[in-house]
Amino acid sequence: SKNGIVMDRLYLMTVYVAVAEEESFAGAARRLGMSPPAVTRAIAALEERLGVKLLNRTTRHVRATDAGQRYLDDARRVIAAADEADEAAVGVNAQPRGHMTVTAPVLFGRMYVMPGIVEYLRTYPETTVSALFLDRVVNMLEEGVDVGIRIGELSDSSYRAVRVGHVRRVICASPAYLKQRGIPQTPSDLKHHEVIVASSMSQSVEWRFVDNGEPLSVRIKPRLTVSSNDGAIEAALQGLGVTRLMSYQVAPLLAKGELKVVLSEFESPRVPIHIIHREGRHASARMRAFIDLMAQRLRADASLN
Repeated sequence: SKNGIVMDRLYLMTVYVAVAEEESFAGAARRLGMSPPAVTRAIAALEERLGVKLLNRTTRHVRATDAGQRYLDDARRVIAAADEADEAAVGVNAQPRGHMTVTAPVLFGRMYVMPGIVEYLRTYPETTVSALFLDRVVNMLEEGVDVGIRIGELSDSSYRAVRVGHVRRVICASPAYLKQRGIPQTPSDLKHHEVIVASSMSQSVEWRFVDNGEPLSVRIKPRLTVSSNDGAIEAALQGLGVTRLMSYQVAPLLAKGELKVVLSEFESPRVPIHIIHREGRHASARMRAFIDLMAQRLRADASLN
């Protein structure tokens, strides 16, 4: 039947895309949860139907031919369109509704996530949200959290992650303090400065830098140790000394010139921001809607990108 042919084509295209992307029959079989012989048969059937050689097989690699490369682009578009059609059919009546729990770091949550949650709740009247703003890594599964906004490299790969921006760890101080005490030129100059340390309660602290591509760490003896980022920011604003914070935490103050960044050429690599969630590609309507809205807002924010 004609329908059989159409379904069959989509199946063959899907197998072909996997082989071309993995550059391996075995890799494609693993990715699709199929047996390697079934993958080989599908590709043979596809090449036979088209009368075109799509793949060059060498002992080490499988590479798309020129025709195969063009077909790959078209096949990806066809598969994406079919997926979208399915999702649209399901989504017609899938107005986001129900409860969702979201987590984020405290300051980041207040400054960047809360406005998104408010917009989400206004847009979708049948939803409710619990927001856990905590400066610790939340075990999402154990604590029943649906969506998390994480700052830092991701260790757990069982989550789906959407990258939305990055932040820097910046050293900053008030203009008044820098005028009085001078601007540190190298990380080791910090030994001669008053240092405010946020959220580490130990007496000695190591700050890591990069000097001409080489890692450099400096032992810091804090004059003041504060259990919250807010407290460290306040002390720096008052001109007590130099502190180290995430760029987003002080973005408004830097923009207004109330704090100034120093030692920027020695900063350690940027830290990524991800929205993470546990559900598969077909997440519930409420989660998809929230992740899309949040990702759009964060990516549009100049202080995060």
